[in-house]
Amino acid sequence: MNLPDCLFCKIANKDIPAKVVFEDETLIAIEDINPAAPVHVLIIPKDHIVSLADIKPEDETVLGHIQVIAASLAGDLKLADQGYRLVNNCGEWGGQTVMHLHYHLLGGRHFGWPPG
Repeated sequence: MNLPDCLFCKIANKDIPAKVVFEDETLIAIEDINPAAPVHVLIIPKDHIVSLADIKPEDETVLGHIQVIAASLAGDLKLADQGYRLVNNCGEWGGQTVMHLHYHLLGGRHFGWPPG
């Protein structure tokens, strides 16, 4: 299910253009328009899920697929050797600004700890 007013649903439906780096029947991965690192890709399920807090047991397959695709993209983007970060922001206090589940694949620089 997609929501007509959701930015990421519109991107997945090709109603809004984006720089796509990966796409299959389940996911779309795009370059972030406001990158926080030299490499910043958003991995987005095509079906609308509000946040990680809203997942159901039937979403387990898509969540696993996100992990596999993130690792594959990290290899393709030459991030795997030096390392990278895969981040999910959940809810307002977690830093989620688009209420559609998505993950940030970040790399190309050193990241400190603790984050943000």
